Amino acid sequence: MTRLVVENISVVYGQAIEAVSDLSLIAESGAMTALLGANGAGKSTMLKAISGILEFEHGRVSQGSITFDGISVTAMRAHKRARSGLLHVREGRHILSSMTVEENLDVAGFAAPPRSRADAAGAVSKIYDYFPVLGQRRRSTAGYLSGGEQQMLAIGRALAADPRMVLIDEASLGLAPMIAEQIFEILAKINAETGLTILIVEQNVGLALRHATQVYILENGRVVREGPPSQIGSREEISARYLGGVSQPADA
Repeated sequence: MTRLVVENISVVYGQAIEAVSDLSLIAESGAMTALLGANGAGKSTMLKAISGILEFEHGRVSQGSITFDGISVTAMRAHKRARSGLLHVREGRHILSSMTVEENLDVAGFAAPPRSRADAAGAVSKIYDYFPVLGQRRRSTAGYLSGGEQQMLAIGRALAADPRMVLIDEASLGLAPMIAEQIFEILAKINAETGLTILIVEQNVGLALRHATQVYILENGRVVREGPPSQIGSREEISARYLGGVSQPADA
Protein backbone atom coordinates (compact mmCIF):
# COMPACT_ATOMS: atom_id res chain seq x y z
CA MET A 1 0.00 0.00 0.00
CA THR A 2 1.19 3.51 -0.78
CA ARG A 3 1.44 5.64 2.33
CA LEU A 4 2.43 9.00 0.88
CA VAL A 5 2.18 10.51 -2.60
CA VAL A 6 3.72 13.88 -3.35
CA GLU A 7 2.81 14.95 -6.86
CA ASN A 8 4.38 17.84 -8.76
CA ILE A 9 4.59 20.21 -5.82
CA SER A 10 6.33 23.56 -5.85
CA VAL A 11 7.07 25.56 -2.71
CA VAL A 12 7.44 29.32 -2.50
CA TYR A 13 8.73 31.37 0.43
CA GLY A 14 7.41 34.91 0.65
CA GLN A 15 6.17 35.94 -2.76
CA ALA A 16 9.06 34.98 -4.99
CA ILE A 17 11.61 32.52 -3.61
CA GLU A 18 10.98 29.08 -5.09
CA ALA A 19 12.64 26.39 -2.94
CA VAL A 20 11.10 23.29 -4.53
CA SER A 21 9.93 22.97 -8.14
CA ASP A 22 7.63 20.34 -9.63
CA LEU A 23 8.82 17.66 -7.20
CA SER A 24 7.22 14.22 -6.87
CA LEU A 25 7.92 11.23 -4.66
CA ILE A 26 6.20 8.15 -3.30
CA ALA A 27 6.70 6.45 0.07
CA GLU A 28 5.29 2.95 0.25
CA SER A 29 3.80 1.73 3.52
CA GLY A 30 6.51 0.15 5.66
CA ALA A 31 9.36 1.60 3.60
CA MET A 32 12.33 3.59 4.87
CA THR A 33 12.89 6.27 2.26
CA ALA A 34 15.87 8.63 2.26
CA LEU A 35 16.18 12.11 0.74
CA LEU A 36 19.75 13.02 -0.14
CA GLY A 37 21.25 16.22 -1.49
CA ALA A 38 23.50 19.15 -0.74
CA ASN A 39 22.56 22.00 1.57
CA GLY A 40 19.87 24.09 -0.08
CA ALA A 41 18.67 21.26 -2.32
CA GLY A 42 15.15 21.47 -0.86
CA LYS A 43 15.19 18.43 1.43
CA SER A 44 14.01 20.13 4.63
CA THR A 45 11.51 22.22 2.69
CA MET A 46 10.07 19.00 1.31
CA LEU A 47 9.47 17.61 4.81
CA LYS A 48 7.92 20.89 5.96
CA ALA A 49 5.55 20.84 3.00
CA ILE A 50 4.49 17.30 3.85
CA SER A 51 3.95 18.00 7.57
CA GLY A 52 2.25 21.35 6.97
CA ILE A 53 4.57 23.61 8.95
CA LEU A 54 5.52 25.80 5.98
CA GLU A 55 2.93 28.36 7.03
CA PHE A 56 4.93 29.12 10.16
CA GLU A 57 7.92 30.08 8.01
CA HIS A 58 6.07 32.23 5.44
CA GLY A 59 6.10 29.38 2.94
CA ARG A 60 3.35 27.69 0.96
CA VAL A 61 2.74 24.95 -1.58
CA SER A 62 2.07 26.92 -4.74
CA GLN A 63 1.10 23.94 -6.89
CA GLY A 64 0.74 20.17 -6.74
CA SER A 65 -0.77 17.81 -4.18
CA ILE A 66 0.16 15.76 -1.11
CA THR A 67 -1.84 12.63 -0.31
CA PHE A 68 -1.48 10.65 2.92
CA ASP A 69 -3.18 7.26 3.14
CA GLY A 70 -5.42 8.16 0.23
CA ILE A 71 -6.55 11.50 1.71
CA SER A 72 -5.41 14.87 0.39
CA VAL A 73 -3.62 16.82 3.11
CA THR A 74 -2.37 19.63 0.87
CA ALA A 75 -4.60 22.21 2.57
CA MET A 76 -4.82 20.49 5.97
CA ARG A 77 -3.43 22.32 9.02
CA ALA A 78 -0.28 20.89 10.58
CA HIS A 79 -1.87 19.76 13.85
CA LYS A 80 -4.52 17.81 11.96
CA ARG A 81 -1.85 16.06 9.91
CA ALA A 82 -0.13 15.08 13.15
CA ARG A 83 -3.41 13.78 14.57
CA SER A 84 -3.87 11.72 11.42
CA GLY A 85 -0.58 9.94 12.12
CA LEU A 86 1.95 12.04 10.19
CA LEU A 87 4.70 13.19 12.60
CA HIS A 88 7.70 15.40 11.89
CA VAL A 89 11.03 15.31 13.78
CA ARG A 90 12.56 18.64 12.81
CA GLU A 91 16.24 19.38 12.42
CA GLY A 92 17.80 20.74 15.60
CA ARG A 93 16.30 18.45 18.29
CA HIS A 94 13.34 20.59 19.28
CA ILE A 95 12.85 19.02 22.69
CA LEU A 96 11.36 20.74 25.73
CA SER A 97 14.66 21.31 27.48
CA SER A 98 13.28 22.37 30.88
CA MET A 99 11.10 19.26 31.20
CA THR A 100 12.13 15.71 32.02
CA VAL A 101 12.55 12.96 29.47
CA GLU A 102 9.29 11.36 30.59
CA GLU A 103 7.40 14.64 30.46
CA ASN A 104 8.64 15.18 26.90
CA LEU A 105 7.27 11.79 25.92
CA ASP A 106 3.98 12.39 27.73
CA VAL A 107 3.50 15.59 25.72
CA ALA A 108 3.30 13.43 22.60
CA GLY A 109 -0.16 12.40 23.75
CA PHE A 110 -1.52 15.70 22.47
CA ALA A 111 -0.59 14.69 18.92
CA ALA A 112 -1.98 11.17 19.23
CA PRO A 113 -5.56 10.09 18.55
CA PRO A 114 -7.70 9.72 21.69
CA ARG A 115 -6.48 6.75 23.74
CA SER A 116 -6.57 5.37 27.26
CA ARG A 117 -3.94 6.08 29.88
CA ALA A 118 -2.85 2.47 29.67
CA ASP A 119 -2.30 2.75 25.92
CA ALA A 120 -0.37 5.99 26.36
CA ALA A 121 1.82 4.41 29.03
CA GLY A 122 2.37 1.41 26.78
CA ALA A 123 3.52 3.66 23.95
CA VAL A 124 6.08 5.33 26.23
CA SER A 125 7.23 1.94 27.49
CA LYS A 126 7.96 0.87 23.91
CA ILE A 127 10.14 3.95 23.46
CA TYR A 128 12.21 2.89 26.44
CA ASP A 129 12.55 -0.58 24.92
CA TYR A 130 14.00 0.86 21.73
CA PHE A 131 16.02 3.59 23.45
CA PRO A 132 17.11 2.09 26.82
CA VAL A 133 19.19 5.14 27.70
CA LEU A 134 16.00 7.23 27.77
CA GLY A 135 14.48 4.81 30.25
CA GLN A 136 17.55 5.13 32.43
CA ARG A 137 17.28 8.92 32.31
CA ARG A 138 13.52 9.30 32.39
CA ARG A 139 13.66 11.65 35.41
CA SER A 140 16.52 13.73 33.99
CA THR A 141 16.00 17.23 32.63
CA ALA A 142 16.06 16.95 28.85
CA GLY A 143 18.33 19.96 28.39
CA TYR A 144 21.14 18.14 30.20
CA LEU A 145 21.14 15.11 27.91
CA SER A 146 23.95 14.55 25.44
CA GLY A 147 23.38 15.43 21.79
CA GLY A 148 22.75 11.81 20.89
CA GLU A 149 20.32 11.35 23.77
CA GLN A 150 18.44 14.49 22.76
CA GLN A 151 18.12 13.20 19.21
CA MET A 152 16.79 9.90 20.55
CA LEU A 153 14.31 11.82 22.67
CA ALA A 154 13.15 13.92 19.71
CA ILE A 155 12.55 10.75 17.69
CA GLY A 156 11.01 8.96 20.67
CA ARG A 157 8.55 11.78 21.24
CA ALA A 158 7.24 11.41 17.69
CA LEU A 159 7.01 7.64 18.06
CA ALA A 160 5.11 7.96 21.34
CA ALA A 161 2.24 9.55 19.40
CA ASP A 162 1.57 6.23 17.60
CA PRO A 163 2.29 7.56 14.10
CA ARG A 164 1.76 5.77 10.82
CA MET A 165 4.61 7.74 9.29
CA VAL A 166 7.48 9.84 10.63
CA LEU A 167 9.51 12.47 8.82
CA ILE A 168 13.01 12.83 10.28
CA ASP A 169 15.24 15.74 9.33
CA GLU A 170 19.01 15.13 9.67
CA ALA A 171 19.02 12.35 12.27
CA SER A 172 22.83 12.17 12.38
CA LEU A 173 23.61 15.90 12.32
CA GLY A 174 26.36 16.83 14.77
CA LEU A 175 26.65 13.34 16.22
CA ALA A 176 29.68 11.07 16.53
CA PRO A 177 29.68 8.36 13.84
CA MET A 178 29.09 5.59 16.40
CA ILE A 179 26.02 7.35 17.84
CA ALA A 180 24.67 8.16 14.38
CA GLU A 181 25.02 4.50 13.40
CA GLN A 182 23.25 3.43 16.59
CA ILE A 183 20.31 5.72 15.89
CA PHE A 184 19.97 4.44 12.32
CA GLU A 185 20.12 0.84 13.50
CA ILE A 186 17.32 1.53 15.97
CA LEU A 187 15.23 3.22 13.27
CA ALA A 188 15.79 0.25 10.97
CA LYS A 189 14.74 -2.10 13.77
CA ILE A 190 11.56 -0.10 14.43
CA ASN A 191 10.82 -0.06 10.71
CA ALA A 192 11.31 -3.83 10.42
CA GLU A 193 9.40 -4.78 13.57
CA THR A 194 6.46 -2.39 13.39
CA GLY A 195 6.16 -1.54 9.69
CA LEU A 196 6.36 2.17 10.49
CA THR A 197 6.89 4.22 7.34
CA ILE A 198 9.93 6.50 7.62
CA LEU A 199 10.99 9.37 5.36
CA ILE A 200 14.38 10.65 6.42
CA VAL A 201 16.55 13.56 5.25
CA GLU A 202 20.21 12.71 5.61
CA GLN A 203 23.59 14.01 4.49
CA ASN A 204 25.49 10.94 5.66
CA VAL A 205 25.24 9.06 2.37
CA GLY A 206 26.72 5.85 3.75
CA LEU A 207 24.14 5.56 6.50
CA ALA A 208 21.30 6.28 4.11
CA LEU A 209 22.41 3.74 1.53
CA ARG A 210 22.94 1.10 4.19
CA HIS A 211 19.54 1.38 5.85
CA ALA A 212 17.03 2.88 3.40
CA THR A 213 14.89 0.83 1.03
CA GLN A 214 14.34 3.71 -1.42
CA VAL A 215 16.44 6.80 -2.16
CA TYR A 216 15.65 10.14 -3.78
CA ILE A 217 18.42 12.61 -4.62
CA LEU A 218 17.48 16.29 -4.78
CA GLU A 219 19.36 19.05 -6.54
CA ASN A 220 18.18 22.66 -6.76
CA GLY A 221 14.69 21.73 -5.56
CA ARG A 222 14.18 18.90 -8.04
CA VAL A 223 14.48 15.12 -7.96
CA VAL A 224 17.44 14.18 -10.17
CA ARG A 225 17.72 10.50 -9.29
CA GLU A 226 15.68 7.85 -7.52
CA GLY A 227 15.69 4.13 -6.88
CA PRO A 228 16.71 1.43 -4.40
CA PRO A 229 20.16 1.86 -2.79
CA SER A 230 21.62 -0.94 -4.91
CA GLN A 231 20.87 1.05 -8.07
CA ILE A 232 21.40 4.62 -6.93
CA GLY A 233 25.21 4.62 -7.01
CA SER A 234 28.08 4.41 -4.55
CA ARG A 235 28.68 6.73 -1.64
CA GLU A 236 31.67 8.24 -3.44
CA GLU A 237 29.78 8.79 -6.69
CA ILE A 238 26.82 10.44 -4.98
CA SER A 239 29.06 12.67 -2.84
CA ALA A 240 31.12 13.78 -5.83
CA ARG A 241 28.23 14.30 -8.23
CA TYR A 242 25.47 15.71 -6.03
CA LEU A 243 27.06 16.94 -2.79
CA GLY A 244 29.86 18.97 -4.34
CA GLY A 245 32.51 16.49 -3.27
CA VAL A 246 31.62 16.84 0.42
CA SER A 247 33.62 14.21 2.27
CA GLN A 248 31.79 11.56 4.24
CA PRO A 249 32.85 9.96 7.53
CA ALA A 250 35.21 7.05 6.91
CA ASP A 251 32.78 4.52 8.35
CA ALA A 252 29.66 6.10 6.87
